[in-house]
Amino acid sequence: MSEEAAKQLAIGLVMGLGTLGPGLAIGFIAAKAAEAIGRNPEATPKIQTNMILALAFAEAIAIYCLVVALILKFV
Repeated sequence: MSEEAAKQLAIGLVMGLGTLGPGLAIGFIAAKAAEAIGRNPEATPKIQTNMILALAFAEAIAIYCLVVALILKFV
């Protein structure tokens, strides 16, 4: 396997696996938040605040993977 092929494979793996985790996390967070709001509608503002914060952290992981993939591509 050539160096360029190995680099392309690494980029694909980083982006594929690096977005799989955050995608699943966002789905679970949204599902649990909807369930919590359904059980206790009065707590909606507090639940939404915590949900948005958790979503931001999950998205940050995907952005870090994108940065690593771009570094691999251009270095």
